[in-house]
Amino acid sequence: MKQFYTIQGGRRLEGTVTISGAKNAAVAIIPAAILAGECCILENLPHIADVQRLKTILEKLGAKVDYTRGDCLTIDPTAIKTTDATFDEVGDMRASSYLLGAMLGSYGEVELALPGGCVIGQRPIDQHIKGMRALGAKVYMDESRNVVRAQATRLKGAEIFFDIVSVGATINLMLAACKAEGQTVLQNVAKEPHVVDVANFLNMMGASIKGAGTDVIRIIGRNKLHGCTYAVIPDQIETGTYMIAAAATRGDVIIKNVIPTHMEAVSAKLMESGARVIEGDDGREFYLRVTMNERPRSVNLKTMVYPGFPTDLQQPMMAYLCCAQGTSIIQENIFENRFNHVKELRRMGASVSVSKRIAKVKGVEALRGAEIAATDLRAGAALIVAGLSAHGTTTVRNIEYVDRGYEHLEHKFNALGGYIERGSK
Repeated sequence: MKQFYTIQGGRRLEGTVTISGAKNAAVAIIPAAILAGECCILENLPHIADVQRLKTILEKLGAKVDYTRGDCLTIDPTAIKTTDATFDEVGDMRASSYLLGAMLGSYGEVELALPGGCVIGQRPIDQHIKGMRALGAKVYMDESRNVVRAQATRLKGAEIFFDIVSVGATINLMLAACKAEGQTVLQNVAKEPHVVDVANFLNMMGASIKGAGTDVIRIIGRNKLHGCTYAVIPDQIETGTYMIAAAATRGDVIIKNVIPTHMEAVSAKLMESGARVIEGDDGREFYLRVTMNERPRSVNLKTMVYPGFPTDLQQPMMAYLCCAQGTSIIQENIFENRFNHVKELRRMGASVSVSKRIAKVKGVEALRGAEIAATDLRAGAALIVAGLSAHGTTTVRNIEYVDRGYEHLEHKFNALGGYIERGSK
């Protein structure tokens, strides 16, 4: 049965919400645990569909996985009995590509179904393959089966310059290089918070990684890593989604379990639009408070690699700017198909025109409820933001996309005074 959200809009969000563990970090750290060769305990994991799917993938490979204690996942990779990861769950999610580096580093071989995920543009793994070959692996593409095979008797460190900044390739090469002989130097790397989090996790397992968060990462390979207990960082994109929703509903929301420095680009644009963003520390953790009492002003933004404005928040930000005074210009520089949500916003009365990678958003007084459908994870978040701020009732279909990346979304928004009800038919 297909599930959907019914949203009664026009309610001011007020109160406190706690952010879950980072989805983008979790989906890389879970495969990385294979490299330990021992039991790892991962804490602060979000209860989302992608984590559940990775649990299933590891179990099908033979690992023992326990996810019964709250937000903790225990992974014992010692029972892994196959390097064949060509089953359906692998091909269904983009993050399964991290099995390439993890399995190659651990076992010297892997056969991997080419990963899918949200349809937001071309996300080839050519930089991943280039890097693995530089480390000495033989990599073959079987296009007839949509499978990639990689094999290496012994990975050897190398200097690798990425042609484009790629989060996935940066993480995958870190995973493989941890077990390579000698030093690996990765240049022109991604600097996103979840890249740093994966590096910190690997170092907790005994790896030697320096420079994560800068342009150059240096890795000294180790013959053996070990198990550890590690807590995943708070979710940068979930934080931004609640920040934007608070402003869109002209609310007053305190967002806890955050890392404010990760949110600087989003905070700057919200403040430019007229919202107040206050950073605080209650002695136990940092929080952000977002308040908005008037119609927002239009702003221009360009998505960029970190620390620029994140592409994953471009769509929710557009939903917010649909009701701004004036015209906002949004330039999408990361993915070429990240405006799929525009036609759904137009159903709600938005005035948005798109030319190639640039969207012109002419603010209207208010959005109105409508029947709409998510086309990907962050498009779903955008439509929920739009529905919460709109007049009337909005029905958002295809919410399986949203379940991939947001934990207990309707419960969190309802606790803030919103009205979101899950239904199915």
